[in-house]
Amino acid sequence: MESSAKMIVDRRVSENNVWLRLPQEQRATTPSGAIFRYNVLENEQAVGEAMLNELIGYAGEKPGDITMVLLGGRGAQAMYRRIAELAETTEIDELLGRLNVFTQDALAPMRMANGLSFVRDFERLLGPNFFAKIKSFTPMITETDDIERELAAYLENLNSLGGIDLFFLGLGPEAEAASHLCYIKPGCGASLDDFVGIIPISETILEHHIAKFKVGGSAISEADEAECRNAKYILTLGPAAILSAKRIVQSIVDASTAPGKIPSFKRLIETELSTDESELARQVDENPGLLVRLHPDVRSYVLPDLIA
Repeated sequence: MESSAKMIVDRRVSENNVWLRLPQEQRATTPSGAIFRYNVLENEQAVGEAMLNELIGYAGEKPGDITMVLLGGRGAQAMYRRIAELAETTEIDELLGRLNVFTQDALAPMRMANGLSFVRDFERLLGPNFFAKIKSFTPMITETDDIERELAAYLENLNSLGGIDLFFLGLGPEAEAASHLCYIKPGCGASLDDFVGIIPISETILEHHIAKFKVGGSAISEADEAECRNAKYILTLGPAAILSAKRIVQSIVDASTAPGKIPSFKRLIETELSTDESELARQVDENPGLLVRLHPDVRSYVLPDLIA
């Protein structure tokens, strides 16, 4: 997994995890407030509409191009289906033409054509017209002999566009009611300044990934699943990418099929965050879902079954 390219990013190793960051001053981060505010909506369609309205509203606030990070899995599927419908018309063509779109995580090594690839799922949900009309699309490349080099190029591309405007996030369940964002796993040693990472795959995340794709309706062959189960690494955006986004839009709609999200969300909203910098870093490493508590502009949408 050694890179053969000269990269303009800093490389850091924490146990078996490789983290890449941009050479810049460290970012001071403090909790955004004692209470985490979220919106409970009636159903998944309502959440999808709310997320789409966040995109449309942000586009109305900011002129020029918009860099957005797509959410995989169930969280944003209703929004993607609605966008696909609108992309069949000219109604949002001006907005689509301003979008630089990035994926946020991936399993590797794996063929990009694998049915368990986020790219294939985005193509299925968003449709060909969306990809034809947006300004650019940048996935994490998983079909390569040099994962680290490709991930560094992905980071450089993201940085060249001025960073992230909108970051769409979910919440993944972990043991002891912890949680992951993107695929930043508890105890993986990510610091608040790490932008992207390569971490060894775990059985829990692998099973969660496959299960959510099956529930979401992806077409997955036996060969696709076998290849996915042989993946060795997770590629993921890191804490610095999440915290540097202008706005975060979070959605959690699948507690009924992923009940582990119920205690994870409860712990997320009830944890008392430390004001001590080193202790706060420890809390976030233990429970990466807490990163949303450190961002000043988060719009969180959930269904009633998450908090029942």
